[in-house]
Amino acid sequence: MTGWVALLRAVNVGGNNKIPMAELAALGWRLGLHGARTYIASGNLIFSSAMGEEELKKLIEDAIQAEFGTRIGVLVRSAAELADTVACCPWPDRPGNRVMVLFTDDVPTLEGVRHQTGEVLALGKREIFIDYGEGMAGSKLVIPVSKTGTARNMNTVRKLAELAVAL
Repeated sequence: MTGWVALLRAVNVGGNNKIPMAELAALGWRLGLHGARTYIASGNLIFSSAMGEEELKKLIEDAIQAEFGTRIGVLVRSAAELADTVACCPWPDRPGNRVMVLFTDDVPTLEGVRHQTGEVLALGKREIFIDYGEGMAGSKLVIPVSKTGTARNMNTVRKLAELAVAL
Protein backbone atom coordinates (compact mmCIF):
# COMPACT_ATOMS: atom_id res chain seq x y z
CA MET A 1 0.00 0.00 0.00
CA THR A 2 1.19 3.48 -0.88
CA GLY A 3 0.36 6.67 0.98
CA TRP A 4 -1.40 9.19 -1.27
CA VAL A 5 -2.85 12.69 -1.18
CA ALA A 6 -5.65 13.80 -3.47
CA LEU A 7 -5.60 17.57 -3.96
CA LEU A 8 -9.02 18.84 -5.00
CA ARG A 9 -9.07 21.87 -7.23
CA ALA A 10 -11.03 25.01 -6.29
CA VAL A 11 -13.22 23.67 -3.49
CA ASN A 12 -14.61 25.76 -0.65
CA VAL A 13 -13.24 28.96 -2.21
CA GLY A 14 -15.51 31.99 -2.07
CA GLY A 15 -18.55 29.82 -1.38
CA ASN A 16 -18.08 27.80 -4.57
CA ASN A 17 -17.82 24.02 -4.97
CA LYS A 18 -18.67 23.42 -1.32
CA ILE A 19 -17.61 20.01 -0.12
CA PRO A 20 -17.72 19.32 3.62
CA MET A 21 -14.46 17.63 4.60
CA ALA A 22 -16.21 15.05 6.82
CA GLU A 23 -18.26 13.98 3.79
CA LEU A 24 -15.12 13.83 1.63
CA ALA A 25 -13.39 11.58 4.17
CA ALA A 26 -16.49 9.35 4.38
CA LEU A 27 -16.53 9.14 0.57
CA GLY A 28 -12.89 8.04 0.66
CA TRP A 29 -13.74 5.23 3.06
CA ARG A 30 -16.65 4.11 0.86
CA LEU A 31 -14.26 4.00 -2.11
CA GLY A 32 -11.97 1.66 -0.18
CA LEU A 33 -9.24 4.25 0.39
CA HIS A 34 -7.61 3.04 3.60
CA GLY A 35 -7.27 5.49 6.46
CA ALA A 36 -9.05 8.22 4.48
CA ARG A 37 -8.95 11.56 6.27
CA THR A 38 -8.84 15.20 5.32
CA TYR A 39 -6.60 18.05 6.28
CA ILE A 40 -8.01 21.60 6.46
CA ALA A 41 -10.96 22.69 4.35
CA SER A 42 -9.12 23.29 1.07
CA GLY A 43 -9.77 19.78 -0.26
CA ASN A 44 -6.93 17.49 0.79
CA LEU A 45 -7.73 13.78 1.09
CA ILE A 46 -4.99 11.61 2.63
CA PHE A 47 -5.21 7.81 2.33
CA SER A 48 -3.36 4.66 1.35
CA SER A 49 -4.15 2.43 -1.59
CA ALA A 50 -2.63 -0.20 -3.84
CA MET A 51 -4.12 1.57 -6.88
CA GLY A 52 -2.04 3.81 -9.17
CA GLU A 53 -2.27 7.55 -9.68
CA GLU A 54 -4.42 7.64 -12.82
CA GLU A 55 -6.85 5.05 -11.47
CA LEU A 56 -7.19 6.99 -8.20
CA LYS A 57 -7.66 10.31 -10.00
CA LYS A 58 -10.52 8.95 -12.12
CA LEU A 59 -12.10 7.08 -9.20
CA ILE A 60 -12.14 10.17 -6.96
CA GLU A 61 -13.25 12.63 -9.66
CA ASP A 62 -16.12 10.34 -10.73
CA ALA A 63 -17.19 9.71 -7.12
CA ILE A 64 -17.18 13.43 -6.28
CA GLN A 65 -19.32 14.16 -9.33
CA ALA A 66 -21.78 11.40 -8.37
CA GLU A 67 -21.87 12.43 -4.70
CA PHE A 68 -21.80 16.22 -4.92
CA GLY A 69 -23.10 16.87 -8.44
CA THR A 70 -20.11 18.81 -9.71
CA ARG A 71 -16.98 17.89 -11.63
CA ILE A 72 -13.95 18.80 -9.52
CA GLY A 73 -10.43 18.39 -10.81
CA VAL A 74 -8.25 16.15 -8.64
CA LEU A 75 -4.46 15.95 -8.65
CA VAL A 76 -2.93 12.94 -6.93
CA ARG A 77 0.54 12.69 -5.39
CA SER A 78 2.22 9.83 -3.58
CA ALA A 79 3.75 10.36 -0.15
CA ALA A 80 7.21 10.04 -1.74
CA GLU A 81 6.40 12.69 -4.37
CA LEU A 82 5.17 15.12 -1.73
CA ALA A 83 8.28 14.52 0.37
CA ASP A 84 10.36 15.22 -2.75
CA THR A 85 8.40 18.43 -3.38
CA VAL A 86 9.20 19.60 0.14
CA ALA A 87 12.89 18.69 -0.29
CA CYS A 88 13.10 20.48 -3.66
CA CYS A 89 11.59 23.78 -2.50
CA PRO A 90 14.08 26.42 -3.62
CA TRP A 91 13.33 28.62 -0.59
CA PRO A 92 13.23 26.35 2.46
CA ASP A 93 13.93 29.22 4.85
CA ARG A 94 11.13 31.49 3.61
CA PRO A 95 7.91 31.59 5.65
CA GLY A 96 5.73 28.69 4.52
CA ASN A 97 2.69 30.92 4.16
CA ARG A 98 4.52 33.08 1.59
CA VAL A 99 5.64 30.23 -0.66
CA MET A 100 3.01 28.47 -2.76
CA VAL A 101 3.26 25.23 -4.67
CA LEU A 102 1.13 25.07 -7.82
CA PHE A 103 0.61 21.39 -8.59
CA THR A 104 0.08 20.37 -12.22
CA ASP A 105 -0.64 17.06 -13.93
CA ASP A 106 2.17 17.54 -16.43
CA VAL A 107 5.67 18.96 -16.55
CA PRO A 108 5.02 22.64 -15.84
CA THR A 109 5.91 25.60 -17.98
CA LEU A 110 6.13 29.32 -17.35
CA GLU A 111 4.82 30.06 -20.82
CA GLY A 112 2.25 32.84 -20.78
CA VAL A 113 2.99 34.05 -17.23
CA ARG A 114 1.81 37.66 -16.91
CA HIS A 115 1.82 40.48 -14.39
CA GLN A 116 4.84 39.18 -12.50
CA THR A 117 6.20 41.92 -10.27
CA GLY A 118 7.96 40.91 -7.04
CA GLU A 119 7.07 37.21 -7.26
CA VAL A 120 9.82 34.69 -7.93
CA LEU A 121 8.94 31.45 -9.73
CA ALA A 122 10.83 28.17 -10.01
CA LEU A 123 9.91 25.00 -11.88
CA GLY A 124 9.69 21.64 -10.17
CA LYS A 125 8.94 18.21 -11.63
CA ARG A 126 5.16 18.61 -11.75
CA GLU A 127 4.82 21.82 -9.79
CA ILE A 128 5.71 25.48 -9.84
CA PHE A 129 7.09 27.07 -6.70
CA ILE A 130 6.06 30.69 -6.16
CA ASP A 131 7.67 32.99 -3.61
CA TYR A 132 5.28 35.86 -3.03
CA GLY A 133 7.85 37.88 -1.09
CA GLU A 134 5.97 40.02 1.38
CA GLY A 135 2.59 38.50 0.56
CA MET A 136 0.16 37.63 -2.18
CA ALA A 137 -2.69 39.99 -1.28
CA GLY A 138 -1.77 42.57 -3.92
CA SER A 139 -0.38 40.17 -6.50
CA LYS A 140 -1.79 40.25 -10.03
CA LEU A 141 0.30 37.25 -11.12
CA VAL A 142 -1.35 35.11 -13.81
CA ILE A 143 -0.03 31.60 -14.42
CA PRO A 144 -1.97 29.89 -17.24
CA VAL A 145 -1.42 26.33 -15.96
CA SER A 146 -3.23 27.30 -12.76
CA LYS A 147 -6.50 26.77 -14.68
CA THR A 148 -6.03 23.02 -14.37
CA GLY A 149 -3.71 22.91 -11.36
CA THR A 150 -4.19 23.60 -7.69
CA ALA A 151 -2.03 25.44 -5.19
CA ARG A 152 -1.16 24.91 -1.54
CA ASN A 153 1.19 26.89 0.65
CA MET A 154 4.37 25.22 1.86
CA ASN A 155 3.04 24.87 5.41
CA THR A 156 0.20 22.75 4.05
CA VAL A 157 2.46 20.78 1.67
CA ARG A 158 4.83 19.93 4.55
CA LYS A 159 1.95 18.73 6.71
CA LEU A 160 0.39 16.70 3.89
CA ALA A 161 3.75 15.03 3.20
CA GLU A 162 4.11 14.20 6.90
CA LEU A 163 0.60 12.73 7.12
CA ALA A 164 0.93 10.70 3.91
CA VAL A 165 4.29 9.22 4.89
CA ALA A 166 2.81 8.11 8.22
CA LEU A 167 0.20 5.86 6.51
